[in-house]
Amino acid sequence: MIRVLLADDQSLVRAGFRALLDAQPDIEVAAEAADGEEAVRRIRELRPDVVLMDIRMPGLDGLAATRRVTGDPALPGVKVVMLTTFELDEYVFEAIRSGASGFLVKDTEPDELLRAVRAVVAGDALLSPGVTRRLIAEFAARSKEPAAAGALGRLTEREREVMALVGIGLSNEEIARRLVVSPLTAKTHVSRTMVKLGARDRAQLVVLAYESGLVRPGWLG
Repeated sequence: MIRVLLADDQSLVRAGFRALLDAQPDIEVAAEAADGEEAVRRIRELRPDVVLMDIRMPGLDGLAATRRVTGDPALPGVKVVMLTTFELDEYVFEAIRSGASGFLVKDTEPDELLRAVRAVVAGDALLSPGVTRRLIAEFAARSKEPAAAGALGRLTEREREVMALVGIGLSNEEIARRLVVSPLTAKTHVSRTMVKLGARDRAQLVVLAYESGLVRPGWLG
């Protein structure tokens, strides 16, 4: 059973999400929160699998709350998915850099929301849709921090190649076909790359690919 925590200051939004999620045989809503402080408190108490976190809330907002959750060593298994009204929201990129596993627009289709919840639990990042990749590319290109190219020295040539393919949004199966290897081999390369670079999940690996210059925004497929 996938346990989800809903964090949004609009009760109507939470009610809609709860009705959809609780109707699934493999998903249950463990709790709700109306602001960031309450969300962090309930997450520490309940340790849900997935948090659907509104990015804009009164008091402690979703971005700050996400940083507290992803920065807490006691909560390594909690996946945060940001909820936003705007597709191109600069705070979404900052949230992904802080450890969020992706983002969803609030008016997303119900089936897409369910796929997203199941995907992050399976270890995938919400990076396949073109709008997400474009958002990451846009804000990575404008990043004020220096490129982390030095970190790539820890990787083998094949791991760098795999990281670049992850960066343009390919799945493990697509990487396997591109490199003519098995999906399991591709997954192993991705996992080893994440470990070497200290990436919390696939989303952070994509960000690192852009920030290091391994992938350029114009390479989006």
